[in-house]
Amino acid sequence: MNATPALGPMPRTLEVESLERFDELVASGAHSMAGWQLQSIDFRGRSAQLKAMDPMGAVFLGGTFQPGMEESLRARGALVFPALPGLPFDPYRPSLYTGPELYRGVEAEPYERTPDAQIYAWTRQQGRAGVEGALSAALHDHHIGESLLDALSGPFEGRKIVGVMGGHAGPRGSRTYDDAARLGRGLAAAGFVVATGGGPGAMEAANLGAYLSAGPAEALDEALGRLAVVPRFRPSVGAWARASLAVLELYPHGAPSLGIPTWFYGHEPPNLFATHIAKYFANAVREAVLLEKSTGGVVFLPGAAGTVQEVFQDACENYYGTPETITPMVLVGRRYWTEELPAWPLLASLAREHGMAGRLHLVDSVEEAVAVLA
Repeated sequence: MNATPALGPMPRTLEVESLERFDELVASGAHSMAGWQLQSIDFRGRSAQLKAMDPMGAVFLGGTFQPGMEESLRARGALVFPALPGLPFDPYRPSLYTGPELYRGVEAEPYERTPDAQIYAWTRQQGRAGVEGALSAALHDHHIGESLLDALSGPFEGRKIVGVMGGHAGPRGSRTYDDAARLGRGLAAAGFVVATGGGPGAMEAANLGAYLSAGPAEALDEALGRLAVVPRFRPSVGAWARASLAVLELYPHGAPSLGIPTWFYGHEPPNLFATHIAKYFANAVREAVLLEKSTGGVVFLPGAAGTVQEVFQDACENYYGTPETITPMVLVGRRYWTEELPAWPLLASLAREHGMAGRLHLVDSVEEAVAVLA
């Protein structure tokens, strides 16, 4: 009886996310593509190189090829996932979003024609009812998660992330909005990466404060004044976004921060001040990711049902967590969290005699919140 041959080690995955990277590998003399994962690349000008290489064990995700090349690659051992037709998004996208990308064209056209609005319209019209829709959304969210991990080991490497949770309703020009902006600036100046739900209101303000944290305080005051001219995203998301673009044009080189919004709440547009945007279809995944990545703690500003849900979702994870996984929770607004929405008494009761008790803080100002975490 013949023995079954031992399997060798699986090839290490090599992500190839651009044509330039592919060309570099070819120029280096690479012949085997085993373990390569090639995402959303237009190979129509590289047919000769693909024919000369051994694609056994390579994975192509949504690339574009000359006629017959997909069949050639499959016949020689590659796994080729096709580009799915009729989608307003790339399910294999190799990077996080940026605000200007999601709002492309809003300077001259209505918001409804931007990529962000068209993707939301797709979820409303088709959603994930069919197999193709469900597969496309799941693939997209998987690759956004991979891109987020790349960012955490790239521009955000070595820095703790602090989540800022708060309501979307606070208009530009309000004290609530200005406080959230000062919070974002203070956290970023203390060395933290600011992460928010990526939407309007307190979320936008915190990303704005972080973005302008490296400049003088006058820059933030100037930006707040300019944005207050268009206080809300209703009735015109386009006007709201154009006010943000004007600030970005005035201050083009801001500090990085993270926004994690969702098309589940597509009626709430993403803000443009988060430099790295991980936008998901699945809201449950988005919420879990935001809390999971907030390794430096979470600051909860006054908010409504969504913020309360996040408070207790974070509390649950801390309650059952091991000591090394428990992260600080800072609630801003003593009267708000003890009288208007009295979440604090219940939190304090949960924390009693648990490891999270020393990580739970109730403060009255954003300055106190920064001091507690820093």
